[in-house]
Amino acid sequence: MKGVILHGGSGTRLRPLTYTDVKQLLPLAGKPVSEYALLNLIEIGITKINIIVGEVGQKEVIDYYGDGSNWGVEISYTHQGKPLGIAHAIGLTEDFIGEDSFVVILGDNYFQGGLSELKENFEDSGNDCLIALTKVKNPSQFGIAEVDKGRIVSLVEKPKEPKSDLAITGAYFLTPKIFPIIENLKPSWRNELEITEAFQVMLERGMKIGYSLISGWWKDTGTVDEFLDCNRMVLDKIQLGESNQNPTPDGMLTGRVKMGKNVTINGQSRILGPCYIGDDTVITDTYVGPFTSIGSRCSIKNVEIEDSIVMDGSSIELNNGTRISRSLIGSNVSMKPSTSKTRTIRLVVGRDSKIEL
Repeated sequence: MKGVILHGGSGTRLRPLTYTDVKQLLPLAGKPVSEYALLNLIEIGITKINIIVGEVGQKEVIDYYGDGSNWGVEISYTHQGKPLGIAHAIGLTEDFIGEDSFVVILGDNYFQGGLSELKENFEDSGNDCLIALTKVKNPSQFGIAEVDKGRIVSLVEKPKEPKSDLAITGAYFLTPKIFPIIENLKPSWRNELEITEAFQVMLERGMKIGYSLISGWWKDTGTVDEFLDCNRMVLDKIQLGESNQNPTPDGMLTGRVKMGKNVTINGQSRILGPCYIGDDTVITDTYVGPFTSIGSRCSIKNVEIEDSIVMDGSSIELNNGTRISRSLIGSNVSMKPSTSKTRTIRLVVGRDSKIEL
């Protein structure tokens, strides 16, 4: 079995960060979102992986993952260009796949429970396709599967009147039989080749499509709130044994705090886990609350921050008592105090920004 990671798309719902950064390379607890997808594939024994890259950030993706040797796998790349849909991207991998079965995972999706159970169900079933489903509260925003007596009977992309609450998540186990279907698809109103339509055609032709309800949390990290929710899920999995804590004065660290190398904690700081702090970061007179990820080479001073993400190379120094919550702060951001005083603030700040508060 081979693996495919979709790494395209413009990430419009995460702007302004995605004006300058690839959405799938935005970090959760020190790793890009798409690295968790890669680890999902490695966990189920896949060693040959193709990453589909788009117009934005192709060089950054290839620079980060290279040939895959850092993870013990073989990684190749396919250039999609314009975002013409998931089905279009999958169709580009036909030569890479050959006659093998394969799994496709969206690079901005996070599967807390992994893909092992899905793979077992696919291999045991003899189906031509197996899709991962999960119950959602807002089915009109997803591709939806209607199920009757354990069988999928229809699949619709973002229906106005959903017939079920079972959303199609971003993991599909497939055989090469999907490629002729994709070749004959017509673009939707979004000018994309829709994967839900490809699955629907397979149903209409009597091909075997199975499904599994996923175990554990699943997140599409396409919006700021979803990204922060996913950060909480990742941090909540930190174990005390992996905390890798640097020597710090008593009372500064409480709970599960995972730190990189050469982290410095000064003054009256207090770190309350679960949280993550990257390499070479300095924290001074600061309260870091639960579910906060701070990247490498950051400087944080005179701040209260919780339930937030601060990316690599950012410097934040604010007036005592300023509280940052549920914020997503990009790389190399500089924030310093002004003469005014502010209470709790919420921020979504892109790379290289400079802010006075």
